[in-house]
Amino acid sequence: MKLFTCDACGQVIYFENSRCLRCSARLGFDPGQARMVAVAVVDDQRLIDLREGTRRLKLCANAEHDACNWLLDHADTGSLCRACRHNRTIPDLSYGPHLDAWRRIEVAKKRLFYTILRLRLPAPPPGTPGAEALVFDFLAEPPHGPKVMTGHDKGLITLSLDEADDAKRESTRIRLGEPYRTLLGHFRHEVGHYYWARLVRDAGQEELTRCRALFGDERRDYAQALQAYYDHGAPQDWQRCHVSAYATMHPWEDWAETWAHYFHMVDTLEMAGAFGLRVAPDLAGGAMEAQIDFDPHCVEDIHRIIDAWLPLTYAVNSINRAMGLPDLYPFVITAAVKEKLAYIHALVRRAAGDA
Repeated sequence: MKLFTCDACGQVIYFENSRCLRCSARLGFDPGQARMVAVAVVDDQRLIDLREGTRRLKLCANAEHDACNWLLDHADTGSLCRACRHNRTIPDLSYGPHLDAWRRIEVAKKRLFYTILRLRLPAPPPGTPGAEALVFDFLAEPPHGPKVMTGHDKGLITLSLDEADDAKRESTRIRLGEPYRTLLGHFRHEVGHYYWARLVRDAGQEELTRCRALFGDERRDYAQALQAYYDHGAPQDWQRCHVSAYATMHPWEDWAETWAHYFHMVDTLEMAGAFGLRVAPDLAGGAMEAQIDFDPHCVEDIHRIIDAWLPLTYAVNSINRAMGLPDLYPFVITAAVKEKLAYIHALVRRAAGDA
């Protein structure tokens, strides 16, 4: 994520801001330019980009619910922004807790789409001819029906509104023995399943063979693998080849977990670079030093990302511990995981036309 400032007054602003807290200018995110824009409100349907003068924009229709701050070109015939047009189902907003949960979900989803757009990955919205669209259902638990399961199926990502409830999500995290569980993490994991289909399955047999050599054979029975995981857990030596315990469950989950960590890395490193962070502890050898002065979305060699990521995580984990908090990044990147990350990095660059 970049560091943004208000075009009107120069105040540092967050990606989620719809108003500048210093000058009260109306703000919105322009996905085409990947920047936060201060706008002058001409009327309910028309906004003017303050920096570019006569450029006309409009708010996403979901701004009405305070659930989106993204912008569209005024000439766009649609009413939903580049991210919101992927929603197939949203909850009943007349019920206040549903609205609050959906707003939290949209915050995380917008960060997901920021990375998708910055990496120039294909993400066709519903109705795109000849393409498996990326679609979202955000569902509340029915009072007397089956539990909503968060997951992915043929381009459709379903997310339970319970995941937006911090207490319920933390309870689930502890019950399942997970070191990390967030809304954004869910999105990054589930979209990984979508991109396995787009970048591996649809690429043909040669790509499938390369992927299976690293992650395993995805034709293995998923239901049996899931039951075995919940019955017996991960192997004791799981950290040698996997980024998380859950990644051992099935090759598809290994892929999705590794994909999610790739997204964690590029987004966090961009933010660290925007703040000019440098890790240079007073230690002999310099093994934990890193100068984060590059755009991780454009880096050719994955080792440049990893070499900066490891010192950064040591630093932020140590800072968290100084505050009595859990590690920000409670994972280990082994040689086998680095190889998997390198494979994903190469696929992403190829999909963007950079390799």
